[in-house]
Amino acid sequence: MPDIPLGVLDLVPIPSGSTAADALRNSIDLAQQAERFGYTRYWFAEHHLNPGVAGTSPAVVLALTASATSTVRLGSGAVQLGHRTALSTVEEFGLIDALHPGRLDLGLGRSGGRPPGRPATAPPTAAPAVDGRAPNGLLIPPRFSFEHLLGSPRIALQRKLLLLPGAEPQDYTEQIDDILALLAGTYRTSEGVEAHAVPGEGADVEIWILGSSGGQSAEVAGVRGLRFAANYHVSPATVLEAVAGYRAFFEPSGFLDEPYVSVSADVVVAEDDARARELATGYAAWVRSIRTAEGAIEFPTPEQARALKWSDEDRELVGDRVDTQFVGSPERVADGLAQLQEATGADELLITTITHDHADRVRSYELLAEEWSRR
Repeated sequence: MPDIPLGVLDLVPIPSGSTAADALRNSIDLAQQAERFGYTRYWFAEHHLNPGVAGTSPAVVLALTASATSTVRLGSGAVQLGHRTALSTVEEFGLIDALHPGRLDLGLGRSGGRPPGRPATAPPTAAPAVDGRAPNGLLIPPRFSFEHLLGSPRIALQRKLLLLPGAEPQDYTEQIDDILALLAGTYRTSEGVEAHAVPGEGADVEIWILGSSGGQSAEVAGVRGLRFAANYHVSPATVLEAVAGYRAFFEPSGFLDEPYVSVSADVVVAEDDARARELATGYAAWVRSIRTAEGAIEFPTPEQARALKWSDEDRELVGDRVDTQFVGSPERVADGLAQLQEATGADELLITTITHDHADRVRSYELLAEEWSRR
């Protein structure tokens, strides 16, 4: 399915026994390889206080990667606006665009300690899943609740360390509007005072909104006519709701005439199913560490993962993510991704792959690209 481009979402994972410096070098190398394999985009996520993830600042990693690549689009998946201002975001990406014009995707997300968003003003119109399946058979697991994380002392600590004392995040929709105005050079206060972000104003960047539901993120993306990235890999239960909500809200704009959607997926590919399953062994333990608010652990080897103790509660905690990870031979994984694309109507797919050994991770992306190009 070469008409459906593939991109990469990189969390800059730190495998056990390695360092953050190793992870960064691996990610830059993977970006170079992904460019050679034909991937359209290479995005970096933003995470904090995670011992096993080195991707704390998308803008910094993007600047490093831009100098090591030449054609692949580079972006954030996503900048966490809960602890940033519109101006700092525009200025950071403006600096990179000044030296690497026309290659940046500015992906924006609500996360980062922000309180729950207000409900959307219109309900999503997704066809409901039946017996845990989309109409075409795609697995749609039960909804996972993140409420236990919101009250976690670790999440409170993250919020304390990321926000200035007494600061509260700006309303998300207002923040998006400020970013758009600063990029366009049309920012004005209610008193008529102008602000011009240099560099930043006029930057040739694509704006994306990332969301996991049909709520505020889908609404602001649709109403403003922006590109939307839905997270099957983070919240598989709500991916249909997210894309349906976005499309229901969509209004043509100066950015797009029609809705444009990317959907993410967790993937591990190897020459055969058994080898792929072995490489993916550490994934459940890694997800468990995130969902207990422990913070992502260093990605374990298969042997280390098998030695960990599990309870029924642990398995339930990660079941939706493990069950919706696409693992197997190139043919098997490509079939699964084609089913995801069909169910969501995605214009692009965004692939995130984590294995302990860097060479296996690179090979997974290579095998998938080869198989995808043959379809």
